[in-house]
Amino acid sequence: MLTLTENASTAVRDLTTRAGLPDSGGLRIAESQQQLGSFELALVPEAVPGDDVIDTDGATVFVSPETSTALADLTLDADPSATGAPGFTLAPQG
Repeated sequence: MLTLTENASTAVRDLTTRAGLPDSGGLRIAESQQQLGSFELALVPEAVPGDDVIDTDGATVFVSPETSTALADLTLDADPSATGAPGFTLAPQG
């Protein structure tokens, strides 16, 4: 299952707080419909039925069922020095 680094957890918490999402909200990752092999990130008020829900230190990430297998062995990270919206990256779990 996808894991989050401390930087990613902090970035997700910050984004959801700034967006004013309810406690049930989080960052959703799904395969892009427009660009094959890419992922789309969106702040959503709740999971879509069937999503995997990952909660790490109060940061909630939803992963679509179609994307879950592709991300199963990866870690989501964020660049804390990014200005504006954080830059998220995926890397193999170490």
